[in-house]
Amino acid sequence: MKPASPSATPKRVLLIHYSQTGQLSAVAEQIAAPLKADPGIDLHVETLVPLTPYPYPWPFFRFLDAFPESAHLVPPPLQPLSLTGDEHFDLVILPYQVWFLAPSLPFTAFLKHPVGRRLLAGKPVVTVIACRNMWLSAHEKVKALLDEAGARLIDNVALIDPGPTLATFITTPRWLLSGKKDGFWGMPAAGLSDDQVRRSRRFGLALRDALHTHREQGPGPLLDGLAAAEVNPSLYFSERAGTRSFFIWGKLIRLAGGPGRWTRRPLLAIYVVFLIAMIVTLVPTSLALQALLRPVMRPWLSRIRDRFEQPSGSATHRLPLYDE
Repeated sequence: MKPASPSATPKRVLLIHYSQTGQLSAVAEQIAAPLKADPGIDLHVETLVPLTPYPYPWPFFRFLDAFPESAHLVPPPLQPLSLTGDEHFDLVILPYQVWFLAPSLPFTAFLKHPVGRRLLAGKPVVTVIACRNMWLSAHEKVKALLDEAGARLIDNVALIDPGPTLATFITTPRWLLSGKKDGFWGMPAAGLSDDQVRRSRRFGLALRDALHTHREQGPGPLLDGLAAAEVNPSLYFSERAGTRSFFIWGKLIRLAGGPGRWTRRPLLAIYVVFLIAMIVTLVPTSLALQALLRPVMRPWLSRIRDRFEQPSGSATHRLPLYDE
């Protein structure tokens, strides 16, 4: 699709970026490419750099040690941003990862940073999630933080691992802890497929055209009809249970000391046993019960799906315009 005619004054777009494995970077690059190539759009990419880097692959206990602060939205310190907070942007794009059913810690740090809050105040925001498959709780937390900053969430994109739910409980930790994302033992590769990453370009194309017609000044959405966010409501119960578990145990573990303290390790070891037991019992049981009770629960599940698919939705009627 040919780009729309450039506006007289270039539109300024801010894209905040942090990726641990590189998957989110690939998605962000696809979305940014049409904006970067357009002379009518001035794109600024701000890369978040934690003061203490998060390793990839993650050592086992370092991985677990991130969950108490993630669950409680405790921001880590960041390297100084290149922006002051006084800059004006017409649109802000916020790609983020999900850590322990919450936004990643560097992303949380930006949303709570004084400069970040000034940059977001009054601005239309597009969030982009790339994760395993449970993103509803993180999305709710991000919406609350955006509300606190005075931002306007006009679109949300959710790209999830296409593998079976139970398989991803194995393939995703293996990827994060070893760096290996290839398929094994009949299981699929971890993470988004190459096709999902490539096709995320459609969102950048649609944003480009919306900016040229000033649609970002309205209530949105700008990405409707592009299969932006499809919700599996059957995972909602598991997310609620997991979120509560992370919060309660996270509070207990934080009493044993700050991140990296050896005193947290015994509690983390106990918790990982509890977590595995919960995954192998609660998730299959929840899915089985929902399948059995689906006729009774269908209206309620539909309301959950409709609620979380907003504002961009899962409709596909505009895909022929932008899916290259």
